[in-house]
Amino acid sequence: MTAGEIRALAVRAGIGPGVAVLDLCCGIAGPGRFVTRELGCDYLGVDASASAVAIARERAGDLPCRFAVAEVPPLPAGAFDVVLLLETILAFADKDALAGAIGAALRPGGRFAFTLEEGAPLTAAERAAMPDADTVWLTPLDDLTAALDRAGLAVTWQEDHSAAHRATAVALADAFAADGEVIAARIGRRALEDLLAAHRLWIEWLDAGRVRKLAVVAERQ
Repeated sequence: MTAGEIRALAVRAGIGPGVAVLDLCCGIAGPGRFVTRELGCDYLGVDASASAVAIARERAGDLPCRFAVAEVPPLPAGAFDVVLLLETILAFADKDALAGAIGAALRPGGRFAFTLEEGAPLTAAERAAMPDADTVWLTPLDDLTAALDRAGLAVTWQEDHSAAHRATAVALADAFAADGEVIAARIGRRALEDLLAAHRLWIEWLDAGRVRKLAVVAERQ
């Protein structure tokens, strides 16, 4: 996501001073730190990677950000006004369990703001072609909306970012290919080939309408 898209989604979710925000799978918390700096909030970022959280803490500096190392679900104890999940919902096979945990963590009227790679589940042939297919769990929008509904969450806003996502995927694939020798020296030739293959598949699927990239806000009823 671009900085502008992240900010727009955060504004739609009602993030601002005094708002309790839980950022799931935050990684090094680039978007979380950006939102905290731009809009102000009471921010808690959670990620399973201790090394990523250590970088996030270091880069947060004087920002009012807290971080924790944990797998999700379950979610940290407490009630939150906003739960963020950016660029990661694809990795959760059980969307019902995820939605249920998020619904339980939100105060009434709280918002779940997330990005979604929307589409039918991968076929056997597509799973064979996609590197790390065990982390790619596409979901049709109707199925996810139903899971959210079962968790007491109703979609209040969505926006299609497919065109921008495709442009980013193309730019990244081109950059990875151009710096292939340097990247391969660091992560290995097979990892580079998998990286390029995954990006090229996403571009192909976006061009064909096989997948869409959406930004969504759902509210706890």
